[in-house]
Amino acid sequence: MTSNATRQNHVPFPECFSDVDEYVESTLDFISSSNLFQKLCGGVHILEFLTQDPDLYTALLPSDWRQFFESQDIATILDLLLRDELLSIESSRRSAASCCLESQRSVDLGVPASLLDYIKQIRLHILDRQKSTSLTSNNLALPRHVAVGMNSKKTHEVSNLSVYVDNLVSELSSQNPDQISHLVDFGSGQNYLGRALASPAYNRKVIAIESKLLNIDGARSMDVTAKLAKKEIILRDKKQYRSEQETKKYSPGTLAQNSHALQSLDAMPDSISCDIHAIQPTESARNDKGSNVQYIQSIIQDGDLSSILSYSDTSSPSPLRLIVVSLHSCGNLLHHGLRSLVVNPSVHAVALVGCCYNLLTERLPPPSSQGATLRSPNLRLEQTSSACDPHGFPMSERLATYKQRNGSTGIRFNVTARMMAVQAPGNWTEKEFTSFFTRHFYRALFQKILVDKGVVDAEVADPEDVMGKRGGSPKVNPIILGSLRKACYASFISYVRAAIEKLETNPNHAASIDRYLAGLTDEEILRYETEYGHKKKQLSIVWSLMAFSAQVVESVIVMDRWQWLREQKDVKECWVENIFDYRISPRNLVVVGIKR
Repeated sequence: MTSNATRQNHVPFPECFSDVDEYVESTLDFISSSNLFQKLCGGVHILEFLTQDPDLYTALLPSDWRQFFESQDIATILDLLLRDELLSIESSRRSAASCCLESQRSVDLGVPASLLDYIKQIRLHILDRQKSTSLTSNNLALPRHVAVGMNSKKTHEVSNLSVYVDNLVSELSSQNPDQISHLVDFGSGQNYLGRALASPAYNRKVIAIESKLLNIDGARSMDVTAKLAKKEIILRDKKQYRSEQETKKYSPGTLAQNSHALQSLDAMPDSISCDIHAIQPTESARNDKGSNVQYIQSIIQDGDLSSILSYSDTSSPSPLRLIVVSLHSCGNLLHHGLRSLVVNPSVHAVALVGCCYNLLTERLPPPSSQGATLRSPNLRLEQTSSACDPHGFPMSERLATYKQRNGSTGIRFNVTARMMAVQAPGNWTEKEFTSFFTRHFYRALFQKILVDKGVVDAEVADPEDVMGKRGGSPKVNPIILGSLRKACYASFISYVRAAIEKLETNPNHAASIDRYLAGLTDEEILRYETEYGHKKKQLSIVWSLMAFSAQVVESVIVMDRWQWLREQKDVKECWVENIFDYRISPRNLVVVGIKR
């Protein structure tokens, strides 16, 4: 944990900025004024790569960039974007920004000046992601019985965050005679973090809040293995019990029930909407007394924990003093966790690590002008940008009221930009990026076939677009293909055949697929791959630029959360810190706030 002297209002911004306010202002100005950044972060969609005229690659990138990229392989381009050390283009143009990125060697690849400048600007505005050296590995090992169910990544995350939270608890307790009584885990899932903190190494009392009963049941089973709970002992006559189970298994009522369940599964839609009011806070059915962990089943809808905590069993007569923690809170859940600090008198600190930025909602109404975009009209973007959810992004008034150069107010990121922000291009291996570039290319090329054959209109090339042209009618339901088996990517022919087979099982698409693609031959599929095969590299370049640029999107989202804490009069300290090794867990930034 960062020392008290250096952490107050600390964010790991690049050292070339004199203070955090200079970094914030520079970043907001860049993202709101760079036309190319806005196109790469939400203004293009890979599925439209081959369906537009001119094609996306030509329309998006300057001609000198395209000419340069033609002479470089993808690995070299990724190194240039992510790893190569850069000298300023012209010594006379040196500024705080360019000096920050200078080094002892230059990249002599004939890189266009504007490309080099763009790379510098992106790198300049990315938060430092190096793990804090204050956390040593000497005391991070989890006992095997506590680490039950965890893979190596989860073990790394839980061990580091457990130490971090325990140190925070100890520090706060040393400053106040009233000790921290409980840790509240938002969205506890299988309760890996809570289990570690409740175990003898830390012996903290944990209130685990989780919406899914299945996760709670699974967590309880692992609590038994971790020796945090005793296995429930049931005494029964084994022979009689087995006989009863066999009788029940083949009874007419059971058979009818199973048949009905199978029919229900067959009729189940691809996606299920859940009424957030359907699950009211309930103490889990089994008694947790005697354990350091108490489970409460509830969907967290805002920062107010009063109704949820009313179900907690805290036998101590002393008032609750809580720290809210979470490991990889999805979407708005982290926003609720931050707000819990100022809404609930019993919450005295928060320490939260976020993820899944694509699940965030949007707070601000749509801008008056569309901005820099090359995308077709898109119903989903229109719907999400019109949500006006007070719990959504941005949280802070600084970002919500930011005055842009063009006169617009507020910072916005659409769902595509937020989706790209969860990429970790610095961790890509050649095997990995070769694989997913192939998947993206196959999907974009299949989309070209769908458009050419009339299955979808060019204006509906984005599968998120239901309506196509504004005010128009959809030709067919949008094509949302989803994932296919790994073997389907062995060739483009096998991919297309597998995609068609999957779509033919979908009642929304079966008729149009059969009508327009019934005569599609392997020879024709191969001709598409031959004709557009050279576009694969171009698509890979655009995807790399999108992922590279979206690192700034993640930095801004995290910065917004810290800025919101900074704006609250009840918050004494707030900071952001790296607590995981980025190579192992790239969502490694913890946001911490302490109440006055």
